[in-house]
Amino acid sequence: MNFVKKTNILQLLLLILVLSSCNQKNKNTSSSDQDTPKDTMPHMEPPTKKLPKLSAQYINAKKAAIEHFYNKNWRNNSMNGSFLVAQNGQIIFEKYEGMANFRDKRPITATTPLHLASVSKVLTAAAVLKLIDAKRIGLNQKINTIIHHFPFPEVTVKMLLNHRSGMRNYAYFTDKKDGVWDRHNILSNKDIVNLMATKDIGLESRTDTRFAYCNTNYAVLALIIEKATGLSYEKAMERMVFKPLGMNHTFVFNYERDKDSIVPSYKGNKVEIGKDYLDAIYGDKNIYSTPRDLLKFDLARNSTGFLSPKLLKLVYTPFSQERKGERNYGLGIRMINWETGQNFYFHNGWWHGNTSSYITLLNEHVTIIALSNKYTTKTYQVKKLAPLFGDYPFKLSKDEKEE
Repeated sequence: MNFVKKTNILQLLLLILVLSSCNQKNKNTSSSDQDTPKDTMPHMEPPTKKLPKLSAQYINAKKAAIEHFYNKNWRNNSMNGSFLVAQNGQIIFEKYEGMANFRDKRPITATTPLHLASVSKVLTAAAVLKLIDAKRIGLNQKINTIIHHFPFPEVTVKMLLNHRSGMRNYAYFTDKKDGVWDRHNILSNKDIVNLMATKDIGLESRTDTRFAYCNTNYAVLALIIEKATGLSYEKAMERMVFKPLGMNHTFVFNYERDKDSIVPSYKGNKVEIGKDYLDAIYGDKNIYSTPRDLLKFDLARNSTGFLSPKLLKLVYTPFSQERKGERNYGLGIRMINWETGQNFYFHNGWWHGNTSSYITLLNEHVTIIALSNKYTTKTYQVKKLAPLFGDYPFKLSKDEKEE
């Protein structure tokens, strides 16, 4: 009997020790959770739902057709850049050709960041839209309530996103020889707003009366990102987009830090193009990336958690319909809207010798990326691959069609 009692006491003591240990562990865990600050900054997230896996037969058929197109578009391996086609997040075809730097014979590889030019606008818009969705700023908020010396009182965030502000292009009004800007000095985003506010630079057209594609809109949006986050555009994009999506080879160009180290751009004859006074402006351009990183971005941008349904619908609403036509612009994305009801979403870019094309086929879950640092318009021809995946009425020559 004494033995049984002693056994029960020992079991009881052991149970107390176990419970005490668990409680301590929970306290430590709770304390650790409290010590780890939650990132409340709105940010993009990788998609949680995986799309169906493509069959090997399907991949091989599409790969053959894309390779045929590639060889026809860039004869004799003449592309100097990066090219990728993916569906359901799976890479069907990719190619990296030519030189990142002709002087030191450094080749372009899958990890070589190239200048996105105006495709940067899609990424800038994504960050702005996340801030709108989180109610950090308002879609219809007047810019002068965010940047107080902004001189055009009727311009809103939405009008910057869809190019209906009526503002002049900073590249034009700073290029005049009338004392607006000394082109020996590097222009900044803040300089653009200050010049518009102090140098009597009026609107090109009355606000919200017509669509006019203008880089100034996205240079101002970058300043709004800075105001809304309290971070530089570079740090905000890293925290909101690049880092959470694992875009490890993507960055915002910093003129002073990167001007001598980034991949240069070239004319078609391989003559290097130098920097100029407009090279420090960001938001409308100046993001460097790779096709694989942009694929990560595209998958996140097209996931259900990117934006609320109401705001997402506006992203793909055409806002440039003063005159009936197929070519339109939404909130940070170009589009072609055919009368059949079919829609094609994309954005192209050009800066110095850099050309770029980003295509996202929403219904087919297809991503097409082409980047080049040697000037060519053939980059834009990759839209002709769309009919390989869906009913897109681009004209293809007979031998470019899928067999």
